[in-house]
Amino acid sequence: MASTLTVDIFLSVDGWAGGDGLPGYFGYLGPDLEQWITEAGSEPQIAIMGRRTYQALAGLSEQFRDEGWERMSRTDTIVFSTTLRETSWPKTHISSGDLATEVAKLKADSDLPLRTIGSLSIARQLADAGLVDRLRLMTFPLLAGNAGRDAAFAGMSSGDLELVDHRVLDGRILLIEYRPTGRDIPRA
Repeated sequence: MASTLTVDIFLSVDGWAGGDGLPGYFGYLGPDLEQWITEAGSEPQIAIMGRRTYQALAGLSEQFRDEGWERMSRTDTIVFSTTLRETSWPKTHISSGDLATEVAKLKADSDLPLRTIGSLSIARQLADAGLVDRLRLMTFPLLAGNAGRDAAFAGMSSGDLELVDHRVLDGRILLIEYRPTGRDIPRA
């Protein structure tokens, strides 16, 4: 009984995972992306996120709480934080333990897949600890430029990846899935 960990990162072509003044999904929400979000969110899983991501999602105003939000708020979730003391989502637990140690234990003990939601810091730490089984990138067709915020891969260690799957959603969004090989990157 061992689980896998998938890290999902939504980013612009120029590598930003968010942008100042840019809408959710960088303004490119379409029927294929909505279907992918529904399918990915409906699979049995344990969601992993940090405090800031949890507070941003849990604090969304009623007008933005759609079916996907409702489903996410009922998903088994672990929020890693040393400062958060309570949650409002019913199946959400707080862990103040060491992230890598706790996730390694979850991977060993759980039969449910693990998946990060947002939380670039958590994604970077898990990748650096060698715990990521799949890196799933959702690349949106824009250059965020000066509006870019949160460089997706800043501070991450180098690592070789193998392409395991890819799809085009709504004729414009690339969904690319990689598997870390454990090998060093090619060097000159």
